[in-house]
Amino acid sequence: MAEHNDISINQWLDKLLAKGAYGFAKDSLQQEISDYSDIAVKRALSRLSTKGKILSLYKGYYLIIPPQHTSKGILPPALYLDAFMKHLQRPYYVALLNAAAFHGSSHQQPQEYFVMTDFPVLRPTQKKGQKVNYISIKEIPDALIEKRKTEAGYLNISNAALTACDLVQFEKRVGGLNRAATVLNELTEVIKGSDFSPMLLKHVHVTTLQRLGYLIEAVCFNQELADNLFEATQKEKLSFFRIALKASKETKGHSSDNRWKVIVNTEIETDF
Repeated sequence: MAEHNDISINQWLDKLLAKGAYGFAKDSLQQEISDYSDIAVKRALSRLSTKGKILSLYKGYYLIIPPQHTSKGILPPALYLDAFMKHLQRPYYVALLNAAAFHGSSHQQPQEYFVMTDFPVLRPTQKKGQKVNYISIKEIPDALIEKRKTEAGYLNISNAALTACDLVQFEKRVGGLNRAATVLNELTEVIKGSDFSPMLLKHVHVTTLQRLGYLIEAVCFNQELADNLFEATQKEKLSFFRIALKASKETKGHSSDNRWKVIVNTEIETDF
């Protein structure tokens, strides 16, 4: 009977894969195979996990591991994140270095995956050497998110300008300002002046915009784009106050003689 259970569940999993689905909830499986007891389903899932056919990702949610991914035992996050976040009923977007890679910035290969979502805080998932971090923010700005096609459907990613802002705001998450500025330099090639929209300026904290403007102008040397951002902040009547480029460092004795009112209390060293 146990083997019969496995064959039936395997057939169900094959049908999901054929539809381009790489994950499933245990509840969905039990609804489909309603003549199996809860214990029978659990045992069958345990056997399939042992064989490497499936992987338990999070509280009753499983990934289906097709043959081409068997050696790693896990899927690239781009294949399962959208379905997983829909299962959790959480808004989200792929962010930081992972989003930058979608925009052509392949300079820095991220070791971890970063996803923005809302509250309550979602704990990281760490399986088979792959870590996905979830950063909770008050609001997911739908208008600043792009959908990118994947083998499994679509993936939400931050647009280039929001990606740049997030890199500056969450610089510690990507390895510091030097790394953020290196990626930012590549992003400036795809950001347009019109991307500094009222929606973006409303969503992003003004101190992040000040630091971003300074980096675009003084480190990436993209005067036109810096002018576009500065003009956008003036149009929205945003007020600048003196802020440190590196919040955790001493500011005494450092100049803020720039239009962004950024106290330059650290030297930015980039890879370009």
